[in-house]
Amino acid sequence: MTDADEPTPAPADGTADAARADAPPTHGVGPWPGGPDQWPDDPRYDPELLAGGDTRNVVDEYRYWSMDAIVADLDARRHPFHVAIENWQHDLNIGSIVRSANAFLAAEVHIVGKRRWNRRGAMVTDRYQHVRHHEDVAAFAAWAREAGLPVIAVDNVAGSVPVDRAELPERCVLLFGQEGPGLSAEAIAAATGVVEITQYGSTRSINAASAAAVIMYEWCRRWA
Repeated sequence: MTDADEPTPAPADGTADAARADAPPTHGVGPWPGGPDQWPDDPRYDPELLAGGDTRNVVDEYRYWSMDAIVADLDARRHPFHVAIENWQHDLNIGSIVRSANAFLAAEVHIVGKRRWNRRGAMVTDRYQHVRHHEDVAAFAAWAREAGLPVIAVDNVAGSVPVDRAELPERCVLLFGQEGPGLSAEAIAAATGVVEITQYGSTRSINAASAAAVIMYEWCRRWA
């Protein structure tokens, strides 16, 4: 089975339909040149994509590969850090954090709290990223202890250490809170360390998804 990004809405008047009918894809690649006789003899390739083209949001290395083949290749080289997100308010940033976790090749994403989360910002990257649910902070903390993974909370609260001067273990869980309220007191209490991002302007905080990307990049800068 193939997957695709969300399509761009067509103009309401339909005037561009005819012009687009024979146009090549604006991103990705078209059908494999030469037809079925020229298809590669490799089980990683998806016949539907070879025949119809591949316009997914994947790097060129994975063009025409099946989703299962991509996930298997990612699994063979994932980084040993995890990402966890508290989900109490159906935060729109969660999808974007999942997308960044995929980009930085996190081992797994953990949704703490409500099971349902807004996937729109993930841009289908959740299909390639392992996602686990925990009913509450206590269940998440118990899992982290059993896995032997220290929890590093990210929030600009009293006692937090600037991430560029903080210890960031190679094997760990990076825990992020909701846009606005940040991490719950229970989540911070469950963490083995709390880090923050140094800021220089007038705003008290930065967007939750942006903060997550900065911290994941810092982990990769040190360990990847």
